[in-house]
Amino acid sequence: MIRALIRGGAGGAVLGVAALGGAPATAQSSRVTATPYIEVGQILDADLTNGDVLTYSTVAAGIDLSASTRRVDGQLSYRYERQISWDDDVGDSDVHTGLARVAAKVAPGLTLEAGGLATRTRSDIRGAAPGVLTGNNDNISQVYAVYAGPSYATRAGPLAIAASYQAGYTKVEQPSYTAVPAGQVRLDNYDHSFGQVAGVSVGVQPGQVAPIGATASAGWEREDAGQLDGRYQGYHVRGDVLAPVSANVALTAGVGYEKIETSERSALVAADGTPVLGNDGRYVTDKASPRQIAYRTDGVYYDAGVVWRPNHRTSAEAHVGRRYGSWSYTGTIAYQASQSVGFTAQVYDQVTTFGQQLRAGLANLPTSFIAARDAFTQQYNGCVFATSGAAPGGCLNDVFQSISTASYRARGVDALLSATRGRTTFGGGVGYANRKLFNRDDVPGVLLYGIEDESYYGELFYNRSLTARSSLDGNLFVNYYQSGIADTDGVWSYGGTASYGRSFGRVTTTASAGVYAFDIGDLDTQWSAQALLAARYSF
Repeated sequence: MIRALIRGGAGGAVLGVAALGGAPATAQSSRVTATPYIEVGQILDADLTNGDVLTYSTVAAGIDLSASTRRVDGQLSYRYERQISWDDDVGDSDVHTGLARVAAKVAPGLTLEAGGLATRTRSDIRGAAPGVLTGNNDNISQVYAVYAGPSYATRAGPLAIAASYQAGYTKVEQPSYTAVPAGQVRLDNYDHSFGQVAGVSVGVQPGQVAPIGATASAGWEREDAGQLDGRYQGYHVRGDVLAPVSANVALTAGVGYEKIETSERSALVAADGTPVLGNDGRYVTDKASPRQIAYRTDGVYYDAGVVWRPNHRTSAEAHVGRRYGSWSYTGTIAYQASQSVGFTAQVYDQVTTFGQQLRAGLANLPTSFIAARDAFTQQYNGCVFATSGAAPGGCLNDVFQSISTASYRARGVDALLSATRGRTTFGGGVGYANRKLFNRDDVPGVLLYGIEDESYYGELFYNRSLTARSSLDGNLFVNYYQSGIADTDGVWSYGGTASYGRSFGRVTTTASAGVYAFDIGDLDTQWSAQALLAARYSF
């Protein structure tokens, strides 16, 4: 029987009535492993366009932790790295990289989920797009995000009842030099935000009370941001029906009411009319200025669609309706070819913010993932892959195309494949993201009102265990960014890496190399290469 579905929330997510907020995958065995380590390395960074060659050393400490028990599924991979310059042109720096996801069944029907992310990513969509985000690179910010919250699911006779709550925090450090071409306007820099989201649903499956299933749901979201005292607040109520037309196909339709409002205060303005900047390079908020609306929607929205579930390995659904004042299209596909081969794709449409979209993307990642494929691509700011066909992974490229302080309507598509065949693991992800930004048009220095930016992205990875002690990794990626701001050019970024690792007991040695390029408009393509030798001791 096709399980009853609801569509709700300001983000338009598709949720099962029996598990709002998600539940951990069933553990096949009970095990907990923890591997702390220390690592030293030497990196050579060559600017192939300008002829500069830099070297620096790295000292790192980290831990890889995983749990798969009857009650807990989760994984944490964290690494702190200190980069020590051999040249005055490269400043010493600290890099935090990590990802954590956990789901714990704390009581019958009650699940606690949490996650965290530390990474470096591009800041300004118009600026430099380096292939490796460690080192002394332009247009890079350190980003942190955490979230946690409970979800509860139970039954009362034929009724499936579910509720969830999550709270999360996002912090972005001041970006490095953006390398934006001369004459371009300065954009404001994201600071931090605290967000909350809650939802509840009550539903009945087809055939239990009537031939069709029905669900009622409600949700609330709020985020408060530091830059210009930004605020996002939304709530919705909704009803859905699901009508099976065959053993594998059902029609679905829903209608709801929602109100979303984003607002901010003005920047403090100097005597010459320019915005005042603080020591951190961000606009200083004029606390005396009134709060003004950047975006508002208030009214009825609706959609209809089809659900197809031919077997327990395959599911697909598609919806079309009116939302946010125009036509809206959403959908998902999931295919589990085997226990270790899976494919997933989604079409999304939501009004959100950088902090909300990042925390939602983090929450949608699996509780077991491939921690680090090589020394240069462990930033967790693109696609995150897993080895399970039931949960192959997810991509964060859409939110990390740039860091925006504005609220926006995010639309796009992501697709991801992950597979394990014997000693080989491989996969790839592709996608397109479009954002319509909702800044006010009367804030000095803030010039993003109504602008649409977009990006295309793709990446491939390959890992082969050559022997019990050695392995080979390879990665390819390509990205295209278009800011939509007047007189700006598109930015291409592409490259590849290869890495060989060999273990000697507790010591693992790694040799890696990568070649990268990015170009902006008619400017010369910037080529670079990196090489790494490192040794890790695992306790």
